[in-house]
Amino acid sequence: MRLKHVRGMRVGRTGNFFARRRPLYASAVTQSDQQAPHFLVIGGGPAGTAFATTAAARGAAVTLVEKEIGGGAAHLHDCIPSKTMVASAIRVSVLRDAAKLGLTIDPAKVDMATLSARIKAITGDINRSRTALLESQGVEIVHGEGSFMDDHTARVVTEDGERVIPFDKALVATGSVPRVPDWAPVDGERVLTTRDAYDLPEVPEHLIVIGSGVTGVEFVHIFQSLGAKVTLVVSRQQILPHRDPEVAAVLEEDFLDRGVKLLIGARAVGIDLEGDEVVVRCDDGRVARGSHALLAIGSVPSTANLGLENAGVETDNGYLVVDEMQRTSVPHIYGAGDCTGQLPLSSVAAMQGRKIALHALGVPVTPVDYSKAAQAVFTEPEIASVGLEEVEAAAEGRKVRTTKVPFAANERAVLQGYTRGFVKVISDPATGVVLGGTIVGHRASELISAVALAVTARVTVSQLVDTLMVHPSMSEAIADAAE
Repeated sequence: MRLKHVRGMRVGRTGNFFARRRPLYASAVTQSDQQAPHFLVIGGGPAGTAFATTAAARGAAVTLVEKEIGGGAAHLHDCIPSKTMVASAIRVSVLRDAAKLGLTIDPAKVDMATLSARIKAITGDINRSRTALLESQGVEIVHGEGSFMDDHTARVVTEDGERVIPFDKALVATGSVPRVPDWAPVDGERVLTTRDAYDLPEVPEHLIVIGSGVTGVEFVHIFQSLGAKVTLVVSRQQILPHRDPEVAAVLEEDFLDRGVKLLIGARAVGIDLEGDEVVVRCDDGRVARGSHALLAIGSVPSTANLGLENAGVETDNGYLVVDEMQRTSVPHIYGAGDCTGQLPLSSVAAMQGRKIALHALGVPVTPVDYSKAAQAVFTEPEIASVGLEEVEAAAEGRKVRTTKVPFAANERAVLQGYTRGFVKVISDPATGVVLGGTIVGHRASELISAVALAVTARVTVSQLVDTLMVHPSMSEAIADAAE
């Protein structure tokens, strides 16, 4: 069996499953209890939930083991909490810019206690909805820490003791946790991981964000909007180092306009606490002084205590090594989500979970096509992309046609005051088929869906031009770029 190991950039999308939805594959012919295979799932995030509901609806007996409440790291600690804070940050930004639209509004005040309570309420609702969905499908939920005893048996340590669970097939979907280097004295109060940022008693006076990838720039946007002074430590020569330089330039310009200080080409190597100050030291001798520091330098897989070696499952630096159908080195044990090191999006994890369940049941499925996964960065302006990017095409020596329309030329963007950014459409010069697109602008995460559909359905630029879109609307810029 040929195995592969793919790494990707982290961007989040929720992919929620709510209890009010109809059961997946409800019309499928189910098997009898005696014939039903027993599937084990370790991890109750997007991948685990999608796998469990899909398999259970088709007749499998499913046991899901989750050491926390349902929802997984993405919904409980990362994606949903951060996007809840983004929602508040955007409201504050809108109020501050109201004068440009002829409105006089008192300065917005941020109540961190109320914001934190809202985050907890939303994540609690997600837990209840996911639990209700799983239970409605007949999935058995076991709260505890699961690990493999061998390749067909798992042990779960719960509050009530220990339980042994035999299984026919299993899915490991345990996610990841923030990476904390040895030089960072994280205390959850002044030196923070991203997961510490949701329950602060007040907005930091001066926050130093270390890491300029997707997560880092989102937290810059959040806390600057909420009123903090922000310094961003950028180890490369641009923020979002793996993205289109034109995209990075727009966001850098926005950050500078907001008063964010950028330390470009500075790699953090140490953090010292000096009185009330947090001092971040960089490898080139520069230092940043603030009241708080936040680490946003990637994540590591949550696989350390799973007993994978007992089952014979191969790993690479802690990540599960999987093939194109998500099988590990033990074919009846699958891996999905962040713990595989593949494209770490909630939407991707959920799709993996669904396809794995069908594959485990013997239903023919195709592998997940990661090249068609839409991604977004939730700053203001937002950044979204799907399919082939211009820098990727150039690196591959691939001939493409790229057209770009700035939002400054879009009437809806002008009247709303959201003129920063652009729409870029990439197509095949021979056939006109849309190969990819990038949008930088207000609500780009919503606008990209039209481009994602075009890429998936192999729509041509001519067909996009012939689409009668609402006028005035920012989505018209997509057709304009195609034209």
